[in-house]
Amino acid sequence: MITDVPGVEVGHWTGRGTGVTVVVVPPGTTASCEVRGGAPASRETALLEPGRIVEHVDAIVLSGGSAFGLATADGVMYALAERGRGYPTRGGPVPIVPTAAIFDLVAAEGERPGPEEGIAALRAAAAGPFALGRVGAGRGATIGKWRGGDYSVPGGLGSASARDGDVVIGALAVVNAVGDVIGADGQVLAGSSAPDGVQGFADPLPFEEGEHTTLLVVATNARLTKLECRLVAESAHHGMARAINPSHSRHDGDIAFALATGQVDAHVDRLRMIASDVTAEAIRAAVL
Repeated sequence: MITDVPGVEVGHWTGRGTGVTVVVVPPGTTASCEVRGGAPASRETALLEPGRIVEHVDAIVLSGGSAFGLATADGVMYALAERGRGYPTRGGPVPIVPTAAIFDLVAAEGERPGPEEGIAALRAAAAGPFALGRVGAGRGATIGKWRGGDYSVPGGLGSASARDGDVVIGALAVVNAVGDVIGADGQVLAGSSAPDGVQGFADPLPFEEGEHTTLLVVATNARLTKLECRLVAESAHHGMARAINPSHSRHDGDIAFALATGQVDAHVDRLRMIASDVTAEAIRAAVL
């Protein structure tokens, strides 16, 4: 699990058809991200670009509710500020909480997570082990829509981790993709239920609404710069391409966050290779 990385905590709020997942990290955690999908719903991702003045984050929020769900970060920010977390300013700490959301408005049937649901997920992060599958931000996720939305199947939330000596790398994935989830052997683990003969993307209209997104968080206890975190985020997208086919369409809002808590030294290229593997396994765990 991503919580095998020391100091990383994960909590969920799960509703009827949507949810929120909060990843809380130790103070001083360096972060960056890469957005490859054509239809992202996000907040504070520009701040994570290398060269921006802020290098550290306090939490990452993943939410359902499409752009409405970005409001969950408001609750998380206020709660973290009460704990004294955040970027120091003369007016008090300002928590840095990058956020991304998936489109699940159909499954949610009008239920939209907001600040209170964000706080509930944050509180749950201190409670210990977290669940996988149709929980948190993965509650209303679906996959296999590339051959028509009527043939989609449930997606979900998954996690995996690996070790390389003293280095720990963990990944968390919310899988709400256009594509199918592919196993390590190249076979479809879960995907479109369309009968033989139904062509993919035959009618593009159902895909114009940006209803598809895979969200990734990769964390490590390694000591990385912000630019190196960006490279790890790129490698997480490589893992996504292995485990989802098709991936990174213009209808997906795919985002990968990379977090480094800075506890041990690591070779960034070896870490990137492992991050790709762990990301692919986290995506597969979401549907298993």
